[in-house]
Formats: sequence, C-alpha cells, structure tokens
Amino acid sequence: MALSRWLPGLANLLHYRREWFHADLQAGLSVAAIQIPIAIAYAQIVGLPPQYGLYACVLPMMVYALIGSSRQLMVGPDAATCAMIAGAVAPLAMGNPQRLAELSVIITLLVGVMLIAAGLARAGFIASFFSRPILIGYLNGIGLSLIAGQLSKVVGFSIEGDGFILSLINFLQRLGEIHWLTLIIGLAALGLLIWLPRRYPRLPAALTVVALFMLLVGLFGLDRFGVAILGPVPAGIPQLAWPHSNLAEMKSLLRDALGIATVSFCSAMLTARSFAARHGYAINANHEFVALGVSNLAAGVSQGFAISGADSRTAVNDMVGGKSQLVGVVAALVIAAILLFFTAPMAWIPQAALGAVLLMAGWGLIDVKSLRHIRKLSRFEFWLCLLTTAGVLGLGVLPGIVFAVTLAILRLLYTIYQPTDAVLGWLPGTEGQVDIRKHKQARTVPGLVVYRFDDAILFFNADYFKMRLLEAVHSQPQPKAVLFDAEAVTSIDVSGIAALREARDTLAAQGILFAIARARGTFLRMLVRSGLAREMEDRLLFGSVRAGIRAYRVWRNRTRHEEAPAAGTQPLG
Repeated sequence: MALSRWLPGLANLLHYRREWFHADLQAGLSVAAIQIPIAIAYAQIVGLPPQYGLYACVLPMMVYALIGSSRQLMVGPDAATCAMIAGAVAPLAMGNPQRLAELSVIITLLVGVMLIAAGLARAGFIASFFSRPILIGYLNGIGLSLIAGQLSKVVGFSIEGDGFILSLINFLQRLGEIHWLTLIIGLAALGLLIWLPRRYPRLPAALTVVALFMLLVGLFGLDRFGVAILGPVPAGIPQLAWPHSNLAEMKSLLRDALGIATVSFCSAMLTARSFAARHGYAINANHEFVALGVSNLAAGVSQGFAISGADSRTAVNDMVGGKSQLVGVVAALVIAAILLFFTAPMAWIPQAALGAVLLMAGWGLIDVKSLRHIRKLSRFEFWLCLLTTAGVLGLGVLPGIVFAVTLAILRLLYTIYQPTDAVLGWLPGTEGQVDIRKHKQARTVPGLVVYRFDDAILFFNADYFKMRLLEAVHSQPQPKAVLFDAEAVTSIDVSGIAALREARDTLAAQGILFAIARARGTFLRMLVRSGLAREMEDRLLFGSVRAGIRAYRVWRNRTRHEEAPAAGTQPLG
C-alpha cells in the first residue's frame, strides 16, 4: 500500500505484464529518437552546450518512471521553462559559460524543492480548475502549435514570427523559399509514418523512419545539397555534483524559480491528466507535484536544467502505444547509451525526418470528435474549449491556460451569483414539488408561497437572494405566509444571514409570516449562532415542507374564526 502511494511507477513495474514489453520497447526507442534532438535544441535556448539537454533527460526520466503516477507522461526539457531559465540566469552569469551552467543547476534545484513542498502542502487542488473542455482545448492548441513549429524543418527554411498566427503568416509569405530536397524528405517521412503503422503495426514507425533517413543522408551526403542535419554531439555522461552559490544570488533566483515551478507543474499536469483521461485512469495531483519535484532535483544534480511534462514526447509515446512507465526507463537508457557510444551517427539525422515525426504527434493531439460532443452538451463549454485553444495559440501555453481558467471561474461565480430558484407547487401524478413556472397545471396552497433557492447564500449573492424572494412573494395572489425551502442552501455567511433577516422583516411589515423548512448543516448552525433561529421561534423552523404546510393550514383554520394575529408575532404551529 505504501509502495503504491509513494512509488506508483515502481509498483506498476513490479506487477508488469509481459505482453506490454514489445509496445513499451518500441515507444521507448521512439521517444528517445525524438527526445534527443529536442533536448539538444532546448539546451541552446538556455545558452548551454547540447549535451546539457541530454543530461536533463537521463536521470529525471528514470526517476519519474519510478515515482510518477502517469503511465504516458514523458518528462524532459520544455520550451517555456527553458526560456524562463535563460531570463533568470543569463544576467547573473554575465557571459561566463561555466557560471551559467552552475546557476541553471541551482535554479533547477530550487524548482524541485518548491514543487515537493507544494505537493506535501496538498496544493494539487490547483489542477481541479482544469476542466475537461479546457484539457481538450489545451491539447488541441498544443497540437496546432506543434504542427506550426515543425513546418520549418520540413520545408527547409527558418520560419520567423512570435506565436502561431505570425509564424503561419510568415510561412505562407515565404513559400517561394522552399528547399525542395528537404521537402521531399519530409513528405516521404510523413508518408511512411502514416503507412507503416497500418501495414506493419508492430514496427516502431518513428524510430524506423528516423534511422532510415539518417542512413540515406550518411550514405549519399545529402547535407552537401542543403539538407539540414542534427550535427555532432559531444560524448560522455554527466558527473553528479552540487553547485555553490551565495545569498544574493539565491534571493534573485527564488522568485524566478517560483514562476518556473508553476509553469512546469501546469504543463505537466495538463498533459498527464489529458492522457490519463484518454486511457481511463486518474492522476493524483499532489503526488505529481512531488514526482515532478524529485525529477527536477535529479536533473539538477546531474548537471541538467529544469524539466517539465514533455507534451510532444508524451504524444509520441501514446501514438506508438506505450503501456507503462517502462517507456521512460527504456528512453533514458537509450539516451545514456547514445551519450556514451553513439553520438557520431546522430550527426546525420535529417531535421526534416524529425519534423515529420512531430507533425504526426501534433496531429494526434487534435481531438475534433470530443469537440463536437462538447458542442452538443454545452455551448458555453464548447466556446471555452475553443477559447483555450485560441489562447494557447495566440498568447502562449501558460497565458492561454490562465485565460481559459479565468473564464471558467467567472462563469462559476456568475452561476453562483444568480443560481436557479423556484416557487414550488404540486402536480398530480408527480412525486415531490415542481417549479410552477415550468408546470402551469401545478397547484399551490392558497396564501402560502413555497420558495426554493438552489445554492449557498453568500456575500456576493445575498442581495440577489433577498430580491428574488420578495419578487416571488409578490408574484403570487394575496400571500399570507412564506415557507423557504432551504434544502439546497449548503452554506450561508454573515451577509447571507443579514439578507435573510432583512427579508423576514420586510415581509413582516407587510403582514406576511416567514418560515424555513429543511434547514441543515452549516446553514442551520449559522441560524442558531446568529440568533435568527431563536428570533423566529422553533415553531417557525420545520423539518420538511409538508410539516410547514400542515402548520400553515392549522394556523389559517384558526385565524378564520379569530381576529388575525399581529404579523410576525404568531408562529405557524
């Protein structure tokens, strides 16, 4: 039990199913084939030599495979976090390459500590704000961004422009600059990636395509004709080390580390939850905080830099059919072996073939079917999904996510501010009460308004509740009493109590009695604490709507033979 709680990856590997091995081996090799060039490129964003990008893969991938709960998620360098690291450490390094590497390690360790602390503090609730439409919109945006970002590798010229729209415009404007041999390689690789899984489903398509075109480029020297290749990568594995710093640097890096930790977790959690939902299992957000934190510590001590969930490599893993965390172990071992023995052949990998693999991975992330399904269920969530995609494309991954979550929270607040309510009646043949606005044939008790409010009464909707209650009373002919059905009111605060008391006093001034039925939980406790329950007397608080109606009928029968009592002083029972 403790093993599955703290080391779910290791627990899964201990109960490994033999029939998964072939798929995991293929996926691990394919992920490694994609991880290597991406890690090298992202190291350049930070300003580090290419081997540092590979250092950020080996140990973190193995650690996450043991600790992480996602069976699909691959961890590794991420473009957003790499850009943030560069902005944090470059001013402090002042052009010193060795110091830049040391500061990158320090900020990575800080990120790891912060992520672990957040997980232990159970801050994983942050992930609850990412609804299913937001997850689908996020993946669609990532898929489109991935496609746009890899077009340059396939067409043979560098695409300029900040963001998806500007990059796409620049691509269309420069179609005349296409390098045709590169395009032929890219389209051929793309065609093979589509055809091979259908014709030979057991063959690792991505790895096969990369290896095939690496061989062609090496044999025929296609780089001499302008075909871009990966180029040489220094050999060797990282030496575990602990960097040194001073207090001034630590103060400067702490703020940036917090931002990187936030981006890292959001990216990893969104990717992990999205693929977990696709495969029918759940992700523990608090544990993922810890797993990602320990993985970052592993990246730091092995001379790497901060890592996150790698959406493109996770997509490749899923596309190839990876079944378990063994994929990460295989990929890490492959990268380690290549660092030691096979860096020379890597130089001949054509960028166009890698771009084709990532184009396929990006296409696999786009989920049009789910988008159509959401549109049928909820127009708001459909537009929220589209806006999330647009936000990721137009603003970037993290701002786009924040934009979509903000919209969802505003929608939630609006719903709570104006929840549904009803004046209740009874329909022959129907059990319980019904909304008389929806059922015109419903009957009511003459002189009694039974009113229901379908949410908590809090500071931001307390005045709305009072307004709706009084409107409901005045909409009925000759009201004598109001019975408030409070079953749906889960909570009430000080402002809500004040609004409830003001509504009671307003009705009392009009000669209308006010009673409450089915008060419970926090709502009932607040009635007692505030003294409102005592002011109303126990006989104005009922355990059920039927009990309140019986009391009202007794009171009406009595008042028909006696002088009507002073409003607000006579109980219903």
